[in-house]
Amino acid sequence: MGGAAPGMWAGLVLVAFLAASGAGVSAGGALPRFAEAPEYRNGEGCPAPVAGAGVCDPGLVHIAMTLDAHYLRGSMAAIYSLLKHASCPESLFFHFLAADAAAPGVGELRSALAASFPSLRFEIYPFRADAVTGLISASVRAALEAPLNYARNYLADLLPKCVPRAIYLDSDVLAVDDVRRLWETRLPAAAVVAAPEYCHANFSRYFTDAFWSDPELGARVFAGRRRAPCYFNTGVMVIDLRRWRSGNYRHRIEQWMELQKEKRIYELGSLPPFLLVFAGEVEAVDHRWNQHGLGGDNVLGSCRPLHKGPVSLMHWSGKGKPWDRLDAGRPCPLDHTWKSYDLYVDQGDASSASAPSLTSLSSSALPAAVFSW
Repeated sequence: MGGAAPGMWAGLVLVAFLAASGAGVSAGGALPRFAEAPEYRNGEGCPAPVAGAGVCDPGLVHIAMTLDAHYLRGSMAAIYSLLKHASCPESLFFHFLAADAAAPGVGELRSALAASFPSLRFEIYPFRADAVTGLISASVRAALEAPLNYARNYLADLLPKCVPRAIYLDSDVLAVDDVRRLWETRLPAAAVVAAPEYCHANFSRYFTDAFWSDPELGARVFAGRRRAPCYFNTGVMVIDLRRWRSGNYRHRIEQWMELQKEKRIYELGSLPPFLLVFAGEVEAVDHRWNQHGLGGDNVLGSCRPLHKGPVSLMHWSGKGKPWDRLDAGRPCPLDHTWKSYDLYVDQGDASSASAPSLTSLSSSALPAAVFSW
């Protein structure tokens, strides 16, 4: 993985998209309770903040996440893991996007975050679901049709123009390494997105026979790109927002979504439009930064082990989420590692009101090469 020039992209900002609808909210509309996480301080060599710069401080790194109320528990664990393993945790700045018509409201979400992370620097912005609702097609799983799954398409429009790049992360991830290493990924002039690629996967299965048989589509779409098109998981991406804006990539993605309404060229929700625009143009990132598929497939959510090799970020993509499986009493082995970062307070268990122990991270659940560089 390439490194940035010294001093470039020095800090960390986490951007998360929060909707407040769906499971995870009680019948009365109240959010669940979460424990307060430990405080983490910067180590040596961290950048000093620029007075008055705020979110435009060049020492910040920007990371984006999409979340809804059901995933709030996952987001809390993800934030906790990122803070714990960051070399400069006090440089983290979170931008949260909340669905503008959902309940509970922004104030309640703000209070929940501040209660668990009192020193967290963050802001919450409303996201208009109607910006994308008319473009969404039916998918193999209803959860994939949620408008906030498409919020990543609008990231460059929503963040302040002074933000040069962002790491996009799904909410069902767990960092076990310093995300600064991912931030320092070099994006050459021809690249807008960097992500782990999986060229062994059957790329053709992400599109319908109608797509591949259409003489105006199929292989012609990917002709002339930097490399042969490969699958990449959009749950972990480094995005150059300035290049995204100048190239109007949101519009390019929306054009494919509009065509999908006419011809049904794919079956999965927000992933295929990204593949249509970026496959073959992605700057490859080490696979350690997206050990994905831990949630099984989109139908059964079966248990899956880690891929071979070192691990920096674990990703429960697929139907099975660790908090759901733990609550149901049917956890997969790696779900216990996620539990080490779970801040959720069980209302019937007073002992859960403090942050969880992280001792399980030294167990055999993670390979010995987890931090080998």
